[in-house]
Amino acid sequence: MELEFLVQNVKCNGCASAIRAGLGKLSGVQEIRVDVPTGRVTALTDSDIRTELGAALHALGYPEKT
Repeated sequence: MELEFLVQNVKCNGCASAIRAGLGKLSGVQEIRVDVPTGRVTALTDSDIRTELGAALHALGYPEKT
């Protein structure tokens, strides 16, 4: 399943690495892609874990844009 998020505070490749590392620890995550210029985070997962991913992004300092 592919889940997409538009998040705040993504400014550099270091941010992207932190997001990939943080979300990659969650169960069911197969791959995380981060587009730095747009702040788009794409997660390939085994199931719909949107809530868990959103909470993890917020905890990492990259909340979803509203």
